[in-house]
Amino acid sequence: MKIAAFNIQKFGRSKVSDPDVLKILVKIISRYDIIVILEVVDGTKESVAALMQALNKPKRKHHYTLRISTRLGRTRYKEQFMFLYRDDMVKLVGTYQSDDEKTKGQDNIDRDPYILRFSCPNTVLEDLVMIPVHTKPEDAVKELDELYDLFIHVKKKWRTNNVMILGDFNADSPYVSKTKMKNIRIRSDKNFHWLIGDDVDTTVSPKNTNTYDRIVVYGDKMLQAVVPKSAKTFNFQKAYKLSDEQALKVSDHYPVEVKLKTLVEREDDGDGLTDKIGGLKLNDENRKEESEPGSWFCTLF
Repeated sequence: MKIAAFNIQKFGRSKVSDPDVLKILVKIISRYDIIVILEVVDGTKESVAALMQALNKPKRKHHYTLRISTRLGRTRYKEQFMFLYRDDMVKLVGTYQSDDEKTKGQDNIDRDPYILRFSCPNTVLEDLVMIPVHTKPEDAVKELDELYDLFIHVKKKWRTNNVMILGDFNADSPYVSKTKMKNIRIRSDKNFHWLIGDDVDTTVSPKNTNTYDRIVVYGDKMLQAVVPKSAKTFNFQKAYKLSDEQALKVSDHYPVEVKLKTLVEREDDGDGLTDKIGGLKLNDENRKEESEPGSWFCTLF
């Protein structure tokens, strides 16, 4: 199962009104079973509707379901977190709009994560909690450190250790120095595994090589569920042979992606998991069935 986070720079009507950009976005999103889109800025919902219409055209192999947060941010500038997932591959079992002002009495995170929990019956994990992140650049150090407290809160709320934190951390210079990085608790605590290395360029611009976008998992069980060497950027510029100008119309970030090991792989994709008996297997007792609770915010197309 393939998962990604993608900061689509200021995703709104200007993106979807360009047919070439829309086509590329659909191609990128279609690579993944679950993807969280960051920096959705269109308050009219028109761009989201246009994307879903293009993504869920008739006769496509997989249908994508949408879950999107409310508009988040302290100032007039607002963003949303947008999850898209293949509803034949995973089942949504929980949603939670975090708010550190309510839980801690302090408003330390500008865009409080909209957190989803999935049942993943085709993977070696019984469930997966995804915490999306888009830090305010000038507050990146403080916000990244606060994620530790949010993690503890969510871990207790849903009684699971299967947590993935992903998105645009702005975790590089000039916002986060190497010295300050060491003091961020989700970095200093060795139970958190940072899958995207500090030397990976996650930006499209040829003018820098910053590692802003990250994927972090908690605990050895989560780490062992990850397909080795699958965590990386998807360089859509190279894959689709785009010029710098064409690529930057799509975004100034590359998606970051990772694969989770499946119980039985649908086909041999070269990652070494598929064997003569068809792949990895788990007993039914290792999978926990959960019913889907009502979501306080739900948009479907």
